[in-house]
Amino acid sequence: MSWKKVKLGDVCIIEKGKTGILKAVAGEFPLVVTAEERKSHNEFQFDNDAVIIPLVSGTGHGHASIKRIHFQSGKFALGSILCAVIPKDKSILNAEYLFRFLNLNKERELVDRMKGMANVTLPIKEIAQIEIPLPSLKDQDKFVKKYGLLETDSEDISIELTHQLDLVKKLRQKFLQDAFKGKLVKQNLKDGNANELLNKIISEKGIEKMQLKSEEIPFFIPENWVWCKLGDIAILKSGNQYSYSKVENGIMFIKVGDMNLSGNEIEIATSSTYFERTSVNKRDLIITGSIIFPKRGGAIATNKRRTVLKEPILVDSNTMAVIPSIEISFNYFLYWFGEIDLSKLGNDGIIPQVNNKDLNPIIFPLPPLSEQNRIVQKLDELMQYCNDLEASIKQSQQQNEKLLQQVLREALRGEGKE
Repeated sequence: MSWKKVKLGDVCIIEKGKTGILKAVAGEFPLVVTAEERKSHNEFQFDNDAVIIPLVSGTGHGHASIKRIHFQSGKFALGSILCAVIPKDKSILNAEYLFRFLNLNKERELVDRMKGMANVTLPIKEIAQIEIPLPSLKDQDKFVKKYGLLETDSEDISIELTHQLDLVKKLRQKFLQDAFKGKLVKQNLKDGNANELLNKIISEKGIEKMQLKSEEIPFFIPENWVWCKLGDIAILKSGNQYSYSKVENGIMFIKVGDMNLSGNEIEIATSSTYFERTSVNKRDLIITGSIIFPKRGGAIATNKRRTVLKEPILVDSNTMAVIPSIEISFNYFLYWFGEIDLSKLGNDGIIPQVNNKDLNPIIFPLPPLSEQNRIVQKLDELMQYCNDLEASIKQSQQQNEKLLQQVLREALRGEGKE
C-alpha cells in the first residue's frame, strides 16, 4: 500500500529551547542557534536526534521567513527562539528523514504556517499539525542515503560554480586594474597630456595642488598621465539634519538606510521623506554628478555607494558626497571610486568616521579626457561580459538546486510501496 501520512504532534515531541543566546556560557556542549554554525554552552538540554526549527522570522519585522533548519544529535543545548522536534519512537521515524523532508518542504510546511503582522512567529501548535509521509523505516533509511549521495554530487557542482563566480570576480578586478594602469586601451599621442587637464581643474577650483611624495606612488602609469590626489580633482560634502517643510513629492532626502535598497543609482531608491523645493537652500543640495556613501559608524563597512544623476538631492548627516570635477569623465571616476575600500578608512576614533582628511589624500591616476572616455567604453563592454558570465553561472546554480529538490521530491511522492 501507499505510504500513510501522520501528524508530527502524534509521532514527535516538540519542545522549545531554554537557553538565552546572550546568557550562554561557553562550554563543551553544542548550542544550536539560528545561524549555520553552532555556539557552545556548559549545560545540555537534549540528548537525542532532533530536527531544530526556528520559531521567529529570519528576516525581521513583518516578513515570514526561515533561512535554515538544523539536524542535531547527541547532547546539545538549544536557543530559546528555536524548538526541537524529536521522534517518540526511533523504530517508526528516523529524525534525519524528518529533517530532509522538512528541509525540502520548508516554505510550504513551515514558512506558510507563520503568524503575526509585525513580530512573525511559528507557533509550536502549527508545527504539530504538519503531515508527513511515513514509509517503512527501511525506506526512510534508503531515502536518507539517496539524499546524501545526491547532495554530495550537487555540492560538488555547487563548489565548482562558486569557484567560477570567484574567477569572474577576479577577472573583473583585473580589467579595472589594467584600466587604471593605462593597459586597457592603446595610448594615443593625440590625446595630449593630463597635466594640462589637472592644471585647468586646479585653477578652476582656486586651490594649490596637494603635495605628492614619490613613495606614495603605487605603480607606473603612461607618460601622458599624471598622479594627483582626490582633493585636487573633487569636492567632498557632508549632509545634515534638516527642518525643511515635508511634502509628498519634492527634493528627495536620502538617509544611510536608503542605500541598502537594490540598484546602483540613488534616483531609483525609495525615500520616505521629501522636502518642499522652494524651502530648500541650494547650498545644501548634493548636485548631479555626485557619489554618496556612508561616513559614520558601522555603515562604513558596508561599502555602499550610490550615484546622483537625475536631479539634486539632500542627504543626512551620516552621509557624504564626493563630487568630481566636470572636466573629468564621471563614469571613469565612478569606476575608480568604486574600488576604494571605505571600511579601511576612518578608524581613528571609537566610532568609525570618514572625513575629508581620510579621502582627500587618496591618489588618483588621471589620464587625458579622451582616453578616459575610451577606457569607460571598454570597461562598459568588459563589465557587461562579466555580468553575463555571472548571470549564466548563477542560473546554473539555481538549476542545480532545483534539480536536486525535484529528484528528492519525486522520491517522496509515494514511490515506496509496502
